[in-house]
Amino acid sequence: MDLRVCHLYGDLMCIYGDRGNVLTLRRRSEWRGIDVAIEIVSAGDRLDPERYDLYFFGGGQDTQQDIVADDLRQGNGEALREAVGRGAAILSVCGGYQLLGHFYRPFEGPELRGLGILDVHTVAGRTRFIGNVLALGEEPLVGFENHSGRTYLGAQAAPLARIVAGAGNNGEDGTEGAMQGKVIGTYLHGSLLPKNPWLADRVIAWALERRHGRVALAPLDDAFERDAREAAMELARARR
Repeated sequence: MDLRVCHLYGDLMCIYGDRGNVLTLRRRSEWRGIDVAIEIVSAGDRLDPERYDLYFFGGGQDTQQDIVADDLRQGNGEALREAVGRGAAILSVCGGYQLLGHFYRPFEGPELRGLGILDVHTVAGRTRFIGNVLALGEEPLVGFENHSGRTYLGAQAAPLARIVAGAGNNGEDGTEGAMQGKVIGTYLHGSLLPKNPWLADRVIAWALERRHGRVALAPLDDAFERDAREAAMELARARR
């Protein structure tokens, strides 16, 4: 089997260790004998909606997010929506997560229109949420958040997890991230997937399904990953 991964705007939207997620997708696939091709599609490039099985869309600063939002309006946003309709999976973090929603409303300047792939919207807040996060989903989920946006879920999106420590989506409703079909959004950086291998395997399996059908991934020895997650859980609990 082979897996085609698009690091979407990887030269513009890649902060706080987000690139480690792409490396994890590669390694956990290759350890199972799955060939992996990773390509960056950035501003000015043409996105082929048929080429990729999995998209990783990371976080960025406001200036980079403006550039990316403009590029998505030029046609790549429609191509990404088409890719999802054809069975591709998406993992998005922070700024990428916000742009997959309906809109991002800053304190100043024009509202950034999103793609509406996730039924969420985001407004700027006055408090910045920074620190380690512990949340409970299918399994414990750990990571690092650094955002001032408040993201609110609509009826079509389900929370990725429920907050134990940290702010999550908005610091109000106890939710972290969103899931809708094979699309995941989250505020967790630092890097997310090395500490949460169950989530890495979930999106790999989703992505392989597009061209290879339902796949049962061979188990891996995740002892080091479990130790890293336990350490991160302790840091998050100390923040409570």
